[in-house]
Amino acid sequence: MNVIEIADAADARLADYLRLRDVNLRRSLEAEHGLFMAEGEKVVRRALHAGYRPRSVLLTERRRDLLSDLAGDLAAVPVYVVPEAVAERLVGFDLHRGVLGSFHRTPLPDLDTVLAGARRVVVLEDIVDHTNVGAIFRSAAGLGIDAVVLAPRCADPLYRRAVRVSMGAVFTLPYTRLTDWYGGLSTLRDLGFRLLALTPAPGSVPLADALAGAGPGDRHALLLGTEGEGLSARWLDQADARVRVPMADRDVDSLNVTAAAAIACYELVRSG
Repeated sequence: MNVIEIADAADARLADYLRLRDVNLRRSLEAEHGLFMAEGEKVVRRALHAGYRPRSVLLTERRRDLLSDLAGDLAAVPVYVVPEAVAERLVGFDLHRGVLGSFHRTPLPDLDTVLAGARRVVVLEDIVDHTNVGAIFRSAAGLGIDAVVLAPRCADPLYRRAVRVSMGAVFTLPYTRLTDWYGGLSTLRDLGFRLLALTPAPGSVPLADALAGAGPGDRHALLLGTEGEGLSARWLDQADARVRVPMADRDVDSLNVTAAAAIACYELVRSG
């Protein structure tokens, strides 16, 4: 590997890794350079396996040999090795995993490409917490959902925290972003998807009931809304059915969006 030892956190070659918890800085830097960060050995390996092209890799001295078996994959890539204290000053926290990878982003595919052949998809409307987005991707991938569609203002699945929480599921589960929040659901319906809005609001029915009688060729899109307010009134009005995860009568009317998403994805896949 092309190992380069650096002892100064201000070295310009480490700019990709600067202040990883500064959300505004990271959004600007990553958009400008078309990059994303992968944190941890497993996630870096999964990004490589998924075909993402690395810009560089950062290892702490304790972890310098952790990726030695990938010498062929990283032959032309700078592999920066830094002391632990330098890594902490650079990224802004204790990098106990000792591995970071900077990767080139690829253009998102269009909606038709992502949904070709898909029968069960999850649609996220303006979920802004990166941890929640990553957790939903992990559940959706693990339970057999075919694709994810994001509303325009939904958090970035390739933001470091989302990537880490998803354990790399964002690399393998097909996804794209709607360009039109106002009319985007009409496009899904035109492609034959039945729109199921997940909400605890009065008038919703258990998801299993809404899926009763579904055939093997039916297409369903599960709509999930923001962490606090849930789905917008417009998306609720456009849905073909309002569905819920049934709660026991113990003064709990709903679950947080990640837990509800996992249960609903399981039910959607189980329905056939």
